[in-house]
Amino acid sequence: MVFGKIEYLNLLPFHVFMKRFTSNSGQSMSMNYKRGVPSKINKDFLSRRVDAAFISSVKARKHQHVNLGIIAKKEVRSVLIIPNNDNVTDTESATSNVLARVLNIKGEVLIGDKALRYYLQNKPNIDLAQEWNIKHNLPFVFALLCYHKDKILYKKIQANFLKQKIKIPQYILKEASTRTNISGVDILSYLQFISYRLDKKAQLGLKKFYKEVQRIK
Repeated sequence: MVFGKIEYLNLLPFHVFMKRFTSNSGQSMSMNYKRGVPSKINKDFLSRRVDAAFISSVKARKHQHVNLGIIAKKEVRSVLIIPNNDNVTDTESATSNVLARVLNIKGEVLIGDKALRYYLQNKPNIDLAQEWNIKHNLPFVFALLCYHKDKILYKKIQANFLKQKIKIPQYILKEASTRTNISGVDILSYLQFISYRLDKKAQLGLKKFYKEVQRIK
């Protein structure tokens, strides 16, 4: 079984959980990881080079998924527009590039850990999730945990992940800080803005996004 692993900080709690889950459930021998940025993992999933992954919402619509996602209730701090007169997409992104068009906000799209570093420098930026919430009063769903097979397994992952409060060990937090050049304190603060439960309000936000995507086509 191959799982597409996006090593952005927004999935750090999930990766901590999966390390324990696979070890405790006997899945460790059968779970392999293919790493990449969201746009790369999307392609790997669609071509079935990975069996499951967090897939960008704009690509996930027609695929099986559990009620786990990468969700911003309001602001997110890691999906930004740098205001300027030119529209520049982020090659690592899929959903965020489309969200900028949906919101009709011009500038350079910046996502992931590099966007969080930019935010922490207090440079001018527009938080796309916050703008979405201001306009629609709904959460924004950036990605969904999709799978091609083994529905029972991913339902089990969903149930176990959502019932736990994941504590990130200090050694993992230090590794993440070194890798991203973002302090552990800032990482923990940032993670407070990320939700993973695809609840009814998040589902409404996702439905609204898909409607808006059709509008701009």
